[in-house]
Amino acid sequence: RNLVEHGITNLCVIGGDGSLTGADIFRSEWGELLEELVQDGQISEEVAQENCRLNIVGLVGSIDNDFCGTDMTIGTDSALHRIMEVIDAITTTAQRYLALVSGLASGADWLFIPESPPEEGWEDLMCERLGE
Repeated sequence: RNLVEHGITNLCVIGGDGSLTGADIFRSEWGELLEELVQDGQISEEVAQENCRLNIVGLVGSIDNDFCGTDMTIGTDSALHRIMEVIDAITTTAQRYLALVSGLASGADWLFIPESPPEEGWEDLMCERLGE
């Protein structure tokens, strides 16, 4: 009803299997939906006739980048960009805090973090310890 009230008969749907399948079902049921609105008295027969056709353009939008024939689907670049932002944001924290705390909490014998490089000869000490 909202589409009809606003005179919208053209839709562009960007999505994956679910969105595009749903859009195709919506398009195929459009005539029946208009009939229901007429029967319920929500729109007139004339308005239904003016809006009898629903045109849909479907664009593959999948962060999985799983559509053949294209280098990158809509959404992939945005998803990758967001992933890199998150990784960049946690990298500093992980290097400085989480690595240290997890090493202490687990009772690790060795912990390699950028803020505290290993001393010379650490490999020999590690081998001795493992041998014990």
